[in-house]
Amino acid sequence: MLMLPIRKPLAVLALCAAALPALAQTTVENAWARASVANQHSSGAFMTLTSDTDAKLVAVQSPVAKDVQIHEMKMNGDVMTMGPVSSLDLPAGKAVSLDANGYHVMLMGLVHQLKQGQEVPLTLVIEDAKGNKENLEIKAPVRSLTEGEPEMKHGHVHQ
Repeated sequence: MLMLPIRKPLAVLALCAAALPALAQTTVENAWARASVANQHSSGAFMTLTSDTDAKLVAVQSPVAKDVQIHEMKMNGDVMTMGPVSSLDLPAGKAVSLDANGYHVMLMGLVHQLKQGQEVPLTLVIEDAKGNKENLEIKAPVRSLTEGEPEMKHGHVHQ
């Protein structure tokens, strides 16, 4: 019977663990989705993301919508525009807010009405600086229709 000193197997295990890719650790705070009314086809989801390394949000998925996109709302003169972006940078250690006044998640083609008190499952796809992707599963509670509503004094145009 071959006997190896205990140190050798532990060293092999440590080397194997070191070879695994290190994925960005991203935290999600204050996630929520806006309630909808009957026959409404879209809604939004909002949250604050913080990554411990440079990363980006590259996609969001949810079974409550046929299409889920990362959107940006911005003002161009007196006109508010909103449209999809391919990704959202998450600089290391910096909280990035997804809210009604900037970047947010659009839930389009809702499969059912979102009612206050329900939860919306979301899968956030995070990509680190090396191209490694991880899925982050969260549940966003549904809040009232008017919570977080931006002031609407200007025209609204979808890009």
